[in-house]
Amino acid sequence: MLGNSDKPCGPCRERGVAETSGTQNGPNPSRDPAFQGFVIDSLPVAVIVLNADFKISGFNPAAERITGYTASEAMGQFCGDVLRCGMCSVHCPLRSAVKGRKPVSLVETTIHKKSGEIIPVQMNTAGLFDESGCLIGGVESFQDISRLKSLEREKDNLISMFAHDMKSALTIIGGYVLRLLKKRDAIDQEKEKQYLEIIKSQSGKLEELVDNFLEFSRLQTGELKLNLTATSLDKELMDVVDSFRLKASESGIQIELQNEDVLPLIRADAQHLRRVFTNLIDNALKYSDEGTTVTVSTHETPTHVIVKVSDEGHGMPQEELPFVFDAFHRGVGTQKKGGFGLGLAGVKAIVDAHGGRVRVKSEPGEGSTFIVTLPKTGHEQSREEGDRGFP
Repeated sequence: MLGNSDKPCGPCRERGVAETSGTQNGPNPSRDPAFQGFVIDSLPVAVIVLNADFKISGFNPAAERITGYTASEAMGQFCGDVLRCGMCSVHCPLRSAVKGRKPVSLVETTIHKKSGEIIPVQMNTAGLFDESGCLIGGVESFQDISRLKSLEREKDNLISMFAHDMKSALTIIGGYVLRLLKKRDAIDQEKEKQYLEIIKSQSGKLEELVDNFLEFSRLQTGELKLNLTATSLDKELMDVVDSFRLKASESGIQIELQNEDVLPLIRADAQHLRRVFTNLIDNALKYSDEGTTVTVSTHETPTHVIVKVSDEGHGMPQEELPFVFDAFHRGVGTQKKGGFGLGLAGVKAIVDAHGGRVRVKSEPGEGSTFIVTLPKTGHEQSREEGDRGFP
C-alpha cells in the first residue's frame, strides 16, 4: 500500500493507467489466446488439451518432457493412443469428468512414455463445455510421481528393516536372559558377565534405533526444541573430530581440522550441532577409502560462520544431489553401508531450525563436500546473505 509520501513516479503512473485501461476499457489479456497459450506452456506440469472427439489439440513443453513425444507427434492423436493410461480401458478419468460434469482430481495412474517406459503419474482432468452445455473438449494435467513412489517404497523397505533389527535385538536379549534364568546355578561368573555384556550391547542398539526414529519424527513435525546458548563451534568441532580419530586411524584414513582463525560465539544448541557434525564426519569416513583424508574446515563472513566437511571418496552423480537430504533416501551404492536414510534429513532439519542452511557439492570420483552455514548472533534472519558467503 502506498502512503501519502510514497506516490508512484511518472512512468509507474503511466503504466498503471495503461494497465487499468487495458483491463477495464480495453481487451482483457487473460482472454487473449496467445496469453493463455503462454500460461499453459509455462506451467511445470504436463497439460494436454483435447477437442470434443478426445483428440489432442494442445501439448505443452512439460507434456513433451514427461512423455517423450513432441507436440507435432501428439497433435491430432487420441489421448489414449499417446498416453496409454493404465485406467483408459477401465475407468478413463477424462470420460468420468465429462460424464459427471465435474473435474476429477488427484487420480494416481500410469502412462507409457514414447520409449515404452511405464511411469506413475498424478492426474487431474476436466471436461470443457460451452454456454449451452455442449461438450467442446477437455483438459488433462499430470505430473511424474516416480520419485515420490520410489521414496515410498524405500520407506516401506526401511521400516521393514527397522522392525527386523528391533526383533533381532529383542530375540538376542530374550535368549540370553532365558539362559541366565534357567541355568543361573550352572553358569560361572565369567560366562555370566559375557552374557550381560551382550545384553547391554543389544539394548544399546535397540535404544539407538528407537531414539533415531523418535528424534527424526520430532524434527519432521517441527517439534524440535532448541536450547540456545552461547556456543563455541571451535570447541564443539574439536571434540567431535577427536572422537573420530581412533576410528579414522583404524580405517587408514587421516582426519584433519583446519580452523586457523578463532570463530565467534554463536547462539546455538550445542548438543544438536554435535549431532550434525558427528553425522557428516561419520558419513565422510564411511564412504572414504584407505589412504585418503577427511577434512573439516571453517571460516566466517560478516554475518555467518561456515563449516565444511570434505572427503576424497567416490562422490555422487549430479542427478542424486537434489535428493540427498530427503528422508529415507539412500543413494546408489549405499545399501551395503547400513542405516535408514534418516541421518542427512535430520542434519538438514537441525540446521534449518537454527536459521542456517546445508548444501552439498560432489563429483563422481572426486569426493563430496558438505557445507553448513550458521548465522552469527544478531544475524539469524540473514540466510540469503549467508548463502552469498559460500566460497
